[in-house]
Amino acid sequence: MFYPLALKPCIKDYLWGGTRLKTDFGFACDGEKAAEAWMLACHKDGASTVANGEHAGKTLEEVLALWGESALGGKAAAFPYFPLLIKLIDAHDRLSIQVHPDNAYALKNEGEYGKTEMWYIVDCEPGAQLIYGLNCGVTREEFRRRALDNTLTDICQFVPVHKGDVFFIPAGTLHAIGAGILVAEVQQNSNTTYRVSDYGRLGADGKPRALHVDKAADVTVTHPTAVPYGAVGEVAALPGGSVRTLASCEFFTAQLLRVETALGVGCADSFTSLLLLEGAARLLPDGGGEPLELTKGASVFLPAGCTAHIEAIGGTTEILSSRV
Repeated sequence: MFYPLALKPCIKDYLWGGTRLKTDFGFACDGEKAAEAWMLACHKDGASTVANGEHAGKTLEEVLALWGESALGGKAAAFPYFPLLIKLIDAHDRLSIQVHPDNAYALKNEGEYGKTEMWYIVDCEPGAQLIYGLNCGVTREEFRRRALDNTLTDICQFVPVHKGDVFFIPAGTLHAIGAGILVAEVQQNSNTTYRVSDYGRLGADGKPRALHVDKAADVTVTHPTAVPYGAVGEVAALPGGSVRTLASCEFFTAQLLRVETALGVGCADSFTSLLLLEGAARLLPDGGGEPLELTKGASVFLPAGCTAHIEAIGGTTEILSSRV
């Protein structure tokens, strides 16, 4: 029998990470820093672990193997791989300037699917900014030259960010999260990244981190993006709260739920991922079942066909809801 799965994240420690995933969200980590928390993950490089019910201790991938495709829903089962990877990212320092390939290029060259993604700015320091595409059109030859002679930032579009901003990043869009930004990321289930510049930083081994200039030049969109960003996303009022559409594409749909009293969640044709970003709440499965007490950073996999109500506790609760 299906039931809502409370998930424990897989923590990644990269040199640009900070401490907010530990201090703000209470995630356990062996190292001093925690860069990423993979909140919903079925990937060879990281997996979520179930924390409740009869399947506690199993990975999400192991449970889905037992439950079968009906737990994913028809839309998700149509993908040849588990379709989503959802992260919390604490960029204490700036990330490398990078780009992700589309499905066709990634399958041919990396043996996995490409990556289109979305960022929701959970919080940021005053004056924080990120790179979102280019500020002018260039040839691939100029792009490659600038990547090699360290003038790439001259053609990057730097954008100031604010809490609540949204950035949709199709495969091929050059990008970099800047320092002092806390991000919730919804993406295709891929870990393929082409690093174009890393500002000369050294890795843990004392050597410069690898760059992938030639592959990046192959896949980068070399003209400014026309995708709206920032305070975008239509908001619809609902009894008990509101829903803001953050992104909707062939790979995923992401919404921000603001729960003031209670809202319903779940759908028939796809699983739903719930990530609690602010506040506290209680998830009550429709038709009975064990309630889940949710605090900041809680991640829940709601199988397809399972519906529930989320009740806010002690004030407004914000939840990132994602599905395919």
